[in-house]
Amino acid sequence: MYLGIDLGTSELKALILDAQGEIVATQHAALSVQRPHPHWAEQDPESWWQACNQVVTRLRQQAPAAWAAIRAVGLSGQMHGAVLLDAQGAVLRPCILWNDTRSASQCTALQTQHPEMMQISGNRIMPGFTAPKLRWVAEHEPALFRRIARVLLPKDYLRWRLTGRFVSDPSDAAGTLWLDVAQRDWSDALLAISGLTRAQMPALVEGSAVSGTLSEAVARAWGLASTVQVAGGGGDNAASAVGTGAVNPGDALISLGTSGVIFVVNDRLQADPQAGVHAFCHALPGRWHQMSVMLSAASCLRWLCQLLSVSENQLMAEMAQLSEEQCRHAPLFLPYLSGERTPHNDPCAAGAFFHLRHETSRALLGYAVIEGVTFGLADGLAVLGEARQHITGFSLTGGGARSTLWAQLIADVLQRPVVTHPATAAGALGAARLAWLCDGGTEDAVCRKPPVQARYQPDASRNAVLQQRLRTFRELYVQQQQARRLLPA
Repeated sequence: MYLGIDLGTSELKALILDAQGEIVATQHAALSVQRPHPHWAEQDPESWWQACNQVVTRLRQQAPAAWAAIRAVGLSGQMHGAVLLDAQGAVLRPCILWNDTRSASQCTALQTQHPEMMQISGNRIMPGFTAPKLRWVAEHEPALFRRIARVLLPKDYLRWRLTGRFVSDPSDAAGTLWLDVAQRDWSDALLAISGLTRAQMPALVEGSAVSGTLSEAVARAWGLASTVQVAGGGGDNAASAVGTGAVNPGDALISLGTSGVIFVVNDRLQADPQAGVHAFCHALPGRWHQMSVMLSAASCLRWLCQLLSVSENQLMAEMAQLSEEQCRHAPLFLPYLSGERTPHNDPCAAGAFFHLRHETSRALLGYAVIEGVTFGLADGLAVLGEARQHITGFSLTGGGARSTLWAQLIADVLQRPVVTHPATAAGALGAARLAWLCDGGTEDAVCRKPPVQARYQPDASRNAVLQQRLRTFRELYVQQQQARRLLPA
């Protein structure tokens, strides 16, 4: 049996996988995000550890025999977060999350002063990445910065609590801007720009390699042997790709979670930092991937439902009753509730509705939101360059994949077939698969594509209307940029 733990932004998920690749048990625990100031997003790392132990307790109760047979643990997690520890291992401040955009001015300074960062890291300097966060800490919390002994990514903080070892993997480390992505190793030159050294970084192992074993204390508390291994694991999207079998060049997936991601596998580093496309290491050796990332995706629908005091299921049911004619004249929505990454790299971009009328229903607002997120995905696909030509279809994962309406809309807008799979936590499944690989499993046996639940083919009859609305969507963003210059700072 293999345990996969996925530390997300809104919840921690975990599952037990057997040696036939079947999921035996799943559990999850909710997490909250603190936003003490505009553009800030933080979490207390201790809340992750508490959630992890809650989930473990439930899994032990749900499947005691399977739990006792666990041989290895895999980890997946939200990327880019800055967990700062002092020399005694105490957390110095709340973790600055991936969707925190406070470091926009630091990004501008780094891009001007150190253009080599993009060449070595293969990525554009954006507020979501870890290096600008540390620049912000150095400038605004200098006394705290001087106390930093270790910088960890979120899942690697859990690993430290599990094993007592400071270890990461290349797929997650690639999102810091301190990794030489082509070499899959820390860059001393990039670390020096941030006033850091390799000694403050975790060691690196591949996602399918062994990073350590459970500490005696954790093994006793969890009722497992201290010989249970912990795999290197991966960043959330790379782990999700392993969970959906996207491990070979040309394989592609779309993740509709808090953020929206288009992920395509490459057999070599294909970097285009100016386009805002992320070029990272995959969680498996000898592979890389490109990603377009929008900061708000399914979270936009959650935001609207909270404002309207309606459940997502109810609103989706109402949206399903809309006619083609109603959708043709629906409002347009800019999904930039947390700013945007790909392709705009614009932390000041804002959400907006256009073309509201007295007769606009909440169902039309809901449709506008999922269409706006889908248009944001289209903007990301448009800048994927050469890799775009090799994408023949997408696996759709994340909470948004539960909506047949949304899945069909994605196929229609992106003009690619889309498939969904039986509901599962792809990140946790990928983490469990990486644990299986570190215990001796082979890629052919472990990284199988899951069964297809539904297939969605592009509807050519909707293409002309959707492409016209997409052009208007893009024009609205340009107009917003111009209008923001008139607003007070």
